[in-house]
Amino acid sequence: MGSLPKEITCTLDLNAPALVVRGERVPTITKDGGLLEFMESIILKRQELDEPFYVLDLGVVISLYHQLISNLPMVHPYYAVKCNPEPAILETLAALGSNFDCASPSEIQAVLALSVSPDRIIYANACKPVSHIKYAASVGVNLTTFDSIQELDKIRKWHPKCELLIRIKSPVDGGARYPLDSKFGANPEEVAHLLGAAQASGLAVIGVAFHIGSEATNLDAFHAAIAEAKTVFETAARLGMTKMRVLDIGGGFACNPGFHEAASIIKDAIQTYFPNEAAAGHLSVISEPGRFLADTAFTLATKVIGKRVRDELREYWINDGKYGSFGWLSSEEVIAKCGAHILASASHSNNRTYRSTVFGPTCAAVDKVFTGHQLPELEVSDWLVFSDMGAYTTACGTNFNGFNTAAIPTYVVRSDPTS
Repeated sequence: MGSLPKEITCTLDLNAPALVVRGERVPTITKDGGLLEFMESIILKRQELDEPFYVLDLGVVISLYHQLISNLPMVHPYYAVKCNPEPAILETLAALGSNFDCASPSEIQAVLALSVSPDRIIYANACKPVSHIKYAASVGVNLTTFDSIQELDKIRKWHPKCELLIRIKSPVDGGARYPLDSKFGANPEEVAHLLGAAQASGLAVIGVAFHIGSEATNLDAFHAAIAEAKTVFETAARLGMTKMRVLDIGGGFACNPGFHEAASIIKDAIQTYFPNEAAAGHLSVISEPGRFLADTAFTLATKVIGKRVRDELREYWINDGKYGSFGWLSSEEVIAKCGAHILASASHSNNRTYRSTVFGPTCAAVDKVFTGHQLPELEVSDWLVFSDMGAYTTACGTNFNGFNTAAIPTYVVRSDPTS
């Protein structure tokens, strides 16, 4: 990995009067109510529509990307494709200048299909099958992560020209909802041995990677992990290795209390531990945002396909569920995302609400989207809308009972920032 690539090979023109994505013109909507109006138009045009659908607002993606690079100008984003591999978001991010964090040949193929250069991809999976390593070598993806001797052995045999980042554990618990260090990352006492083994194998370890976990709450973990990375840089220097030049700070930006605080901590830590390298341009800092860029850009519309009344309890079935888009979401999260958006019904004109349970479409009893939430009286063919549904939703869905999550269509719009 040399200097970060500047040439963008994707042809999407973000400055054009109208965006064209996947060969189709992208409608422009207003920020105030335009999204729901667009969804209603889809439903009215397709009265027979019995499947859920997503709407992706590229205006949100573009705004968040600019927020990311303006607050962390020294950090180059590598979008985590696993979060949401929808082609329209990949194409847009490629045009914006984002690089890509891929974890499998399928994800690499999805990015390369956009004519993105392979040097804009990091294969950020610390444990890879031999066939996947061979594939990366064959298409020119030459940067990956490792955290074990066994992984080094596979890379030495099948992709010896690949440059490596040693994945380390964060020394401080990030308080993440989805921690990663139980599965990935070398312990401090393992680092010198791993670096020595790589050196003896003739492999180039050019930097350090870490991830404090998804939806972190303790943002000081960024500071501690960057400090630990500096220690690894120093260990490599003591071993006589070529000077490290890449720091991968992972993701975790969709955090609590918020991105701006995380950005401040990251900038301070880089200045504290890598002041000379950063100032001289000898350090490439990269990140792996996923949820931050995708979550709020996607909205899901689900149709009420069934209803049962039991005294004051209302039970509804919708056409997506826990084996689909809602698999990683708790009942409380789904309720928060549901809000009060109901489409294509005149049945709930009064303000009365009922204790309601919403089930998914499968035969599994555990396919319960949420329970105990107050909703207006709904009828079959009404639509419930769920916001902020872009992160680990369709990407984690299944084909259980023949309900194919991957087949849920996505309509693409762009909100007008001036509206």
